[in-house]
Amino acid sequence: MQIISVINQKGGVGKTTTVINLAAGLSQQNKKILVIDLDPQGNATTGLGLSNMESSSDTIYGVLNGTKEIFDVIKKTEFSNLDIISSNVDLSGLEVETADDGNRAFLLKHKLTSYLNDSGGIYDYILIDCPPSLSLLTVMALVSSQSLVVPLQTEFFALEGLTQLMKTIERIKINLNPELKIRGILLTMYDKRNKLSSQVEKEARDYFNEKVYSTVIPRNVRLSEAPSHGMPVLIYDKSCPGSKSYFSFTDEFINQETTIGSAA
Repeated sequence: MQIISVINQKGGVGKTTTVINLAAGLSQQNKKILVIDLDPQGNATTGLGLSNMESSSDTIYGVLNGTKEIFDVIKKTEFSNLDIISSNVDLSGLEVETADDGNRAFLLKHKLTSYLNDSGGIYDYILIDCPPSLSLLTVMALVSSQSLVVPLQTEFFALEGLTQLMKTIERIKINLNPELKIRGILLTMYDKRNKLSSQVEKEARDYFNEKVYSTVIPRNVRLSEAPSHGMPVLIYDKSCPGSKSYFSFTDEFINQETTIGSAA
């Protein structure tokens, strides 16, 4: 069982789209998946067909504020092998509420460890959808995870933002989670008609080498439409370019298992 965060402090780079479609792709290959929506916007929740307006205690917020345990709040989605712990806007108050807790960075890790010890680990992967910021919630995800997938949009300023994220990851490795690895960087919102996209791709591959996935996710209308229907694009429209790319990414992700022990 692996805990993997999908992270980038920039908004609108394809984090949630990557989480829900990777989860769907893995579940279709008979992997059991739990998605944890750690973003107060609750987009992964609605993108998998659930409401982000329900009682706070039945969400990840209820777990982190101590009123519920993880097994209390896991919800089935309508997709086979795919469960979720939902989120809503109340989660945004957690940072203030835990200000006096010196161990608050470890709250999620302790809850997950307790759950996994009790359940025996029924999931193959736990995927955490992080908020678009380097906040307490993001730190909690970094502390809890074994590895990271970083969506990187092929646009101006993308690599600059990634440099800041890498510094944060290094600080977390030194101080809080020495086992943390970058599993891979996924290039998103690629427009082959735009010279800038190919320039960003070249720079990313030159700098991060094999850490950049071979698969590139294109700009695609269907990718944007699918969440409004409460489903991953892999199910909404299996044949569109976005779906084909995420199917390819899922295969590449699974094939990494043979080399996952390589250094970050």
